[in-house]
Formats: sequence, structure tokens, C-alpha cells
Amino acid sequence: MTKRSQFLALAACAASLAIPAQLLAHHSFASEFDAKQPIKLHGVVTKVAWTNPHAYIHIEVEGDKGDVQEWALEMGSPNGLMRNGWTRDTLGVGTEVYIAGTRARDGSNKGNVRTVVLAESCKRLFAGSSEPGAEKESNAAPTTEKDCGL
Repeated sequence: MTKRSQFLALAACAASLAIPAQLLAHHSFASEFDAKQPIKLHGVVTKVAWTNPHAYIHIEVEGDKGDVQEWALEMGSPNGLMRNGWTRDTLGVGTEVYIAGTRARDGSNKGNVRTVVLAESCKRLFAGSSEPGAEKESNAAPTTEKDCGL
């Protein structure tokens, strides 16, 4: 075997080891979220994480019994959000928001966000959801202040 063949064989082995790790790092929407479990939340942002492959927001929501629930909500990639007009300053800690999305399959307080509505201005922001059909819904802006809450 020539040195070139050895190099190509080694490179192919290295590539085959790296590819599965990349595939495991990302997931399909349906593997983690259940489209038949829509969520609508109203809360206050406690944390924003611009991480790859998804950005996350954490909000506190008042539960039915008056208890405070912490929700971790997955959005699109930071790059995709920026292409949709987001900046790192779009949501800050303390911002009151309305969220429309889909709950995690395991029933935990995790979800995938389709739309974020800023309570103060009723501005609707597409959150880069990977849910099929999510972009169509995100284009439907509220028409009155009454509609601001989704």
C-alpha cells in the first residue's frame, strides 16, 4: 500500500468516526416534540442562551395553582434567528412574553417555540421552529391588542 493510499484510508476512517457524532448531536422535531401537544404560555424571561444548534429561552409561568413553573424552550439556530431579525438583545431577562409552540414528548416543562410575542408591543417574532408548517403560522400577526396574547 502506498503512502497516499494509507493517508486516504486513514482520512476515510477519521471521517467515518466524526460523522456519527454530528448526526447524534441533532434531532428531528418529531423525536423530541409532539405536534399534538400545542402549548400557549405567558411568562417572564429568566434566561436566554444563544447556543448551537438551537437557542433557548427560559421563562417563568404561573401555574393553575399559583405556583411558578420554569419552562425551557427551544428555538431555531442563532444564525436562523438573526436572519429573521433577532439580535442578542431582542429578549432580555425580565421581558414579558407570550409563547406558542409544542410540548416535549415526555410531558416535561420543555417545548419547541413557533412564535414569541412581546407583551409590551405585541410584536410577533418567528422563533425558527423546525415543526412542519410553523412558518405559515408565524406570519399571522395580531390585529388588535386583545389578540396580543395569541
